[in-house]
Amino acid sequence: MFGLEKKDTTLLIIVAILTLFAPFLLNPFPEGSGMAQFNAGYPDLMQRFVIFGIFAIGFNILFGLTGYLSFGHAAFLGVGSYSAVWMFKLLSMNVIPAILLAMVVSGLFAVVIGFISLRRSGIYFSILTLAFAQMMFALAYSVLTPITGGETGLQLALSDPRVLDGARLSDNIPVPGLFGLEMRDSTRWAVGPWVFTFNVGYYFCAAIMLAAFYLAIRIFRSPFGMMLRAVKSNQQRMHYTGLNTRPYTLAAFVISGMYAGLAGGLMASMDPLAGAERMFWTASGEVVLMTILGGAGTLIGPVLGAGIIKYMENILSKINAEILYGWFAFLPDGLQEFVVTLVYPFIGKGWHLTLGLIFMAVVIFLPGGLVEGGQRIGRLFRRKPAAQGKDAKAKQPAE
Repeated sequence: MFGLEKKDTTLLIIVAILTLFAPFLLNPFPEGSGMAQFNAGYPDLMQRFVIFGIFAIGFNILFGLTGYLSFGHAAFLGVGSYSAVWMFKLLSMNVIPAILLAMVVSGLFAVVIGFISLRRSGIYFSILTLAFAQMMFALAYSVLTPITGGETGLQLALSDPRVLDGARLSDNIPVPGLFGLEMRDSTRWAVGPWVFTFNVGYYFCAAIMLAAFYLAIRIFRSPFGMMLRAVKSNQQRMHYTGLNTRPYTLAAFVISGMYAGLAGGLMASMDPLAGAERMFWTASGEVVLMTILGGAGTLIGPVLGAGIIKYMENILSKINAEILYGWFAFLPDGLQEFVVTLVYPFIGKGWHLTLGLIFMAVVIFLPGGLVEGGQRIGRLFRRKPAAQGKDAKAKQPAE
């Protein structure tokens, strides 16, 4: 099915089902309940889940499959955002041309940066990509202000030419759309105390993420993907055989950059604003964390890692001391104060500390990421029925 093996088809279908029913799965608690603050089924956050999932999938092709660790991949995210916003300003508010331009421009930048950076490997490659990203950040922040908007970022205006069509307005701000559908359009469905939100922008991003995930599976299973695995395994040995690996690594770098540009274009399509902060080195480090946390070199791992980090950033960071006092109100006053004091550094503004501890635990105990943890649990459950079957056979009397 879809040119995939049975295992990969099953994985794609599972991801599609989870994506389709995300508004239900991410809203498990009733509105107004004490646990409702852990719900993540609102449009902005669901869009971030799938957009950063695309970003991590593309980065995984370069890092997880080829073994090249880039510390400057956010540069392509920023370039994609700027390209999309310029398309909105000059041509049309339709998101399709904006996303296509974002991918093309990011791919061209990736060709130039990859051609230079891939002359080195290991830590030298990582530092080169970081240097390029920081240079692009500095240019976007100051020198290229007429193009990038500088400190305030690139924004849409009512006076923009938009030669193909006008713009639908929301609070006097042009709104991106898709053939008459606005990305901000949402439908709310109340089922008892639960409220589920279905957003046009989310499902558009989700459809693109599924296509990007499918393409990643095809790359992983293709002869090209096997060549990239060989590069990661022992590139020097491949050179000894007379094989030039540069075209393969450059192709992987460009594909990964185009994935990042696609994510940047989608970010601008959901919120038509592009700023230099999207190119900063912390954004590049974030996608590294997503990939390693979920499982570098796996198909679903980067998507899981992106979801967990964005969930913690948007949900765990909102928990404050007042909420903690409400949770532990059943404890005596002195003990309540002690527990809140103990827990408070790990939530709210300190959510990075919790993320750091989780990341350390994963690196130490699950080098293959969360996917490895799931595989271990699966093997454990498969081993128990097999052991029970052997015990039953051993107890049978010999004939």
